[in-house]
Amino acid sequence: MSKLAKLLAMKTRHHSITANGLTHHVRDTAPEGELRGVVVCLHGFPDDHHSWDALTPLLAAEGYRVIAPDLRGFGLTDMAERLGDYDMFDGAMPDVIAILDHLGVTRAHLVGHDFGAALAWLLAAQHPDRFETLTAMAVGHQRAFLKARFTPVQMGKSRYILWHQFQGLCEWAYRRKDWAWFKRHWAEHYDVESAITSLARPGRLTAGLNWYRANIGFTRMLLEPPVGTFGEERVRIPTLGLLGGKDRYLGTAQMEGSANFIDAPWRYELYPDLGHWLHCEAPERVAQVMRQFWGQHRRVEPNSRF
Repeated sequence: MSKLAKLLAMKTRHHSITANGLTHHVRDTAPEGELRGVVVCLHGFPDDHHSWDALTPLLAAEGYRVIAPDLRGFGLTDMAERLGDYDMFDGAMPDVIAILDHLGVTRAHLVGHDFGAALAWLLAAQHPDRFETLTAMAVGHQRAFLKARFTPVQMGKSRYILWHQFQGLCEWAYRRKDWAWFKRHWAEHYDVESAITSLARPGRLTAGLNWYRANIGFTRMLLEPPVGTFGEERVRIPTLGLLGGKDRYLGTAQMEGSANFIDAPWRYELYPDLGHWLHCEAPERVAQVMRQFWGQHRRVEPNSRF
């Protein structure tokens, strides 16, 4: 059965949820029968909920309800008006909590990739009562990333983040010559043409790039924020870190260093043959290690309605 057919065979709903001043699109997938748990999946740039298409059937087939929102500015979710509205602490973090409240989910496994992983680290530290475990793909703890940012490897991989700060100029460069530079820079993307179609809509490219400008701008890259800037920073739930050894954008130091900011069981898996979108490249392998980790650290029975 194809990936799409598997999705259609499951009980899937698409919600429009008004929260935190925006209307959010959320795909909500669960299998028939008893739930083993709830999983909330947070995508990164330049993605939307489709980032989880390959992983969702594998998790749902094992009894997991999979909630995949389009984060603010992406997919079918509204764009925020101001650049500052894309700061995760005041924007996306309360968005996710409000979405879970609306759906009646009191506790879930938290999964994030790229910017979704950065957001997931914040959520896990700030709201440990709402999450069973954390799975962070590609991006490590914010402090670990900041401490690794000036290492030669990470400096080379992060150069594009500086370019993303130039509002207007970056958008122009990405769009010119039929998105040629965008296609080169994001050549490993699982569906770059679909990403371009989504970002080509009015305002959407700027909305996506504003995640970089609001959360990892020039000041934060040059001057590490004082402890406490992010509120509670230590993570106290079991955490799984996954990284592809061929990731063009993130090095190992920022993921390995995350262990220093976790007061709970920590497991780190490096996949030497995979790149940035490891959950799209090898969904079966990723789903297997996630399910194993969840089984080892299951705390309570799932509590949700569907």
